[in-house]
Amino acid sequence: MQGVFEEKGPSNRYVAEKEGQMTQEPIRLSGKKTSTFIDKVKELLPDGGNLNLCLTCGACSSGCPATGLEGMDPRKFLRMAALGMDEEVTSTPWVWMCSMCQRCIYVCPMKIDIPRLVYFARQSWPRETRPKGILGSCDMALKNDTCSAMGAGEEDFQFVVEDVLEEYREAQPEFAEMEAPIDKQGAEFFVNQNSREPVTEPDELLPLWKILHTVGADWTYGSKGWAAENYCMFLADDESWKHITQTAVKQADDLGCKVFLNTE
Repeated sequence: MQGVFEEKGPSNRYVAEKEGQMTQEPIRLSGKKTSTFIDKVKELLPDGGNLNLCLTCGACSSGCPATGLEGMDPRKFLRMAALGMDEEVTSTPWVWMCSMCQRCIYVCPMKIDIPRLVYFARQSWPRETRPKGILGSCDMALKNDTCSAMGAGEEDFQFVVEDVLEEYREAQPEFAEMEAPIDKQGAEFFVNQNSREPVTEPDELLPLWKILHTVGADWTYGSKGWAAENYCMFLADDESWKHITQTAVKQADDLGCKVFLNTE
């Protein structure tokens, strides 16, 4: 069988030649595209996010940890957006399974920004209908200046750090001089911590402290903005994401730290 694509007005026709007989099978999208989700996203991204350069090679899907969930993958998601299937794109729960790891961009030969497309699809959901776990963690982080998604306040964090440090110094004499400072003025590194660890897994604080101590790093936590994760980013809540980030950065600046070391 031989075949070619011919341009026929607004649509392409596949012309197949088989046993001397010509048949035409039109490939059309029925209906008029009325919504412009992908066009709006292109306007917001540098170079339009390269969203119109997809070669459908599948590299993005092969490396995506969310491929296959909800019957979706990055390539399929992008093609649906390009074909104007806005209702499906902005309502599929698959967008909440994307980890925003950007692996798809890394392997894409055209560097298409699919995670940003996913991000704007998330924003199309009314805030109260977004996943309860992410929503609750974001709202909890907004309740105090520690930005802890577990709700740990400044005094709680300080108590845990001092208690764990004292106990470990006694148990491990070789680390008797180890420090875990909070709000140390002029430290080189401003270090943050996953907010779950001080609350439910305090012993998990130690490996990082031991590394910093062993290499002789000049570091500090901040009493404000010490929580490393930012659920508001994953919630696609720009203002809350900005607030969490600014709180941590301001504390690092106020302490005069030179390097912001994000452990997440």
